[in-house]
Amino acid sequence: MTTESAGAPVTVAQEFFDRYRQALLDRDEAAVADLYAVPALILFPGQSLPVTGRAQTERFFGSSWSQYEGVTDMTSDLRVAAATAHSIWADVTWHHDGPRGGSERFVYQLVGTDDGWRIAVLTPMDV
Repeated sequence: MTTESAGAPVTVAQEFFDRYRQALLDRDEAAVADLYAVPALILFPGQSLPVTGRAQTERFFGSSWSQYEGVTDMTSDLRVAAATAHSIWADVTWHHDGPRGGSERFVYQLVGTDDGWRIAVLTPMDV
């Protein structure tokens, strides 16, 4: 998918995050890494993590699956905050089932590439 054939930003974002959700539920770090741009930036409170390679994304997610132990389903509330021909800013709150339950909220900047939309910036937010 290219930016020229992308469709409406809300539809693009919904389709993108449906794939992202499934990759997370499958605990498939390779599929998750396919959805990140290189370079990318993850902005944690007090820490910026520049992503300089696909393998870095795979390692990050591969090491984080334990925090989602018992989660078998996720739903999301998605709001497109802004969009241009080359970027979509999506505010997404993920709701997890399982023993811990809970929610997480992130703002993602998606960028259009020759290979489709990818996450270029990830920012955790307060729920």
